[in-house]
Amino acid sequence: MHVVLVADHAAINGGQAKVAIESALGLAARGVRVSLFAAVGPVDPRLEPAGIRVVCLGQDDIATARNKLVFAAQAIWNGAARRALARELAACDPRDTVVHVHAFAKALSPSIGPALRASGLPCLYTMHEFFLVCPTGGFYAYPEQQICHRTPMSVSCIVANCDARSYPRKAARMVRHVGLTQVARLPELLSHVITISDLQERVVRPLLPPGTVFHRVDNPIAVAQAPLRDGPPGDFLFVGRISTEKGAPIFAEAARLAGARAVFVGDGPERADLAARYPEAVMLGWRDAAGVQDLMRQARALVFPSVWYEGQPLTVYEALACGTPVIVSDVCAGREAVVDGETGFWFRSGDPAALATHLRSLSDDGLATRMGRAAYDRYWAAPLSLDAHLDRLARVYETVMRGADARGPVGARAVATA
Repeated sequence: MHVVLVADHAAINGGQAKVAIESALGLAARGVRVSLFAAVGPVDPRLEPAGIRVVCLGQDDIATARNKLVFAAQAIWNGAARRALARELAACDPRDTVVHVHAFAKALSPSIGPALRASGLPCLYTMHEFFLVCPTGGFYAYPEQQICHRTPMSVSCIVANCDARSYPRKAARMVRHVGLTQVARLPELLSHVITISDLQERVVRPLLPPGTVFHRVDNPIAVAQAPLRDGPPGDFLFVGRISTEKGAPIFAEAARLAGARAVFVGDGPERADLAARYPEAVMLGWRDAAGVQDLMRQARALVFPSVWYEGQPLTVYEALACGTPVIVSDVCAGREAVVDGETGFWFRSGDPAALATHLRSLSDDGLATRMGRAAYDRYWAAPLSLDAHLDRLARVYETVMRGADARGPVGARAVATA
């Protein structure tokens, strides 16, 4: 089997790229021929020594682009990426190749659609976020600070100023979404969709074509099993982007109400304001993966107060693997990992008082310890390891390729879908 992974970035800069690159390395270690096609460098130095073919276009993303107007045009329709991907796929053997799209919205754009369709190769898509169905990718109205329930590209969606930055950027994203649905026709083309949570599938299923086939493949969690901590549990911990949509202000206020100490690991637009308003909170900044896991093992609980859907928040699973209870918002996908009252608590989203109630409960050392043990035992009974991820992924690839074979020769499929 030859697996061609398509992603915006060729190095780890977040959860999407981490899953794509770690799965590429894992597949290659199993003897699978792997290629990675990406727009933005640098290239992860582990890829090529592992025998993975890397095609990186050396393009910009929004963080590196010096000319924002030029990048906006690239994000709407990246012609160079379309041409380069078409050349790459034309050289693939249709008898053994499957194309797995991980990301396109940050740099590659919907222009990958015509290249995928022209190749006639079987393809699938992992929905790390919601750009395939939502023009802003998150079903979240930033000015309102709440989940958006509008139908994508309906009149109410079009007139809504829901973008994190400005309505003109929302307008550019809507133009891109028209290209995605009407020109590239990606929702029809990517008829096999991997979801990473039950909530995610429930949200997107009504918005995708009726023939869409959904596959559940959990992301791998990179935590090594270690003994549970000795001694009493420590502080309540927040890990991630310190922002409104992640619920950071809710945690800070709840901790004050409960008389608990809030410890933040990460950075983001709300950090300075929260540090000024809540001087009792501890701001540690970013830590490497090992440092974060050490803090999790010492923590009383991880607090995950996100007020939007999320996909599959890895920090929740990492905390459980470390033997740390999790207090999670009841609207986000992280709740699926937490057994309410056993391995942590759910709380009413956006409500600091409700969160404070659970902080007070877990101030009891005995309860925090019992819940930590339950979290640890439950996670390690069926860990989300890289091997488990790759096993499931291999079965999905086989299903997708069998379905393509049943539809007839590649040439006929390409003509039929052109």
